[in-house]
Amino acid sequence: MLQSEILIVEDDRDLAEIAIDYMEQKGLGCLRAGSAEDAFDALYQHPIRLIILDINLPGMNGFQFIEKLRKETQVPVIFISARTSDTDKVKGLMLGGDDYLSKPYSLAELHSRVLALLRRTYGYSVLQPLCFSDIIIDQKRQTVEKAGRPLELTSKMYELLVYLAAHPGEILTKERLFTEIWGYGSESTPSVLAVHIRWLREKIEKDPSNPKHILTVYGKGYRFEE
Repeated sequence: MLQSEILIVEDDRDLAEIAIDYMEQKGLGCLRAGSAEDAFDALYQHPIRLIILDINLPGMNGFQFIEKLRKETQVPVIFISARTSDTDKVKGLMLGGDDYLSKPYSLAELHSRVLALLRRTYGYSVLQPLCFSDIIIDQKRQTVEKAGRPLELTSKMYELLVYLAAHPGEILTKERLFTEIWGYGSESTPSVLAVHIRWLREKIEKDPSNPKHILTVYGKGYRFEE
């Protein structure tokens, strides 16, 4: 089962399901929220990497949703809407949207824009393997091998390892890692990050007490070295 990382906020269930089927055929896990309120619930529960957002939603509309969203997180957003005026496009982008696609749109174009925005935001393609030392992370199958042997990782350990490996040399604050992996509004405490870092070191490092890949940057967070 694919990990849900693309959130489609769309009140038209049939349209959303068509997009979800297409994305999942391409290896991207998706889930749907039918309203802005449901979308925030999904953000609490899943490590969402990107949001596809309709403007015309019941209750809180897409513009109101992104205004509230941007007070908490910079998760990338692609607007999709039947509104085609330049005024609406500019408003969506000025409020914090990263892209705007007018309905009707082709699924191939939506998919290509999702991949492009993921690359710009996270610096990697979710479909490409990540390799370092004797570790291979197969993002399509969501498996990890060390010296040719599979590693047993929990879902959060896997998500954390992928995120670290996708940002080599970059200082990642504890706050950023916690929000990215456990999600906006998570009920977990930040201390869970340190526990998962320790577990990962025990899995991938030759000497967990003297790590070469997952390094602590004291007072700031962590840095991954290949």
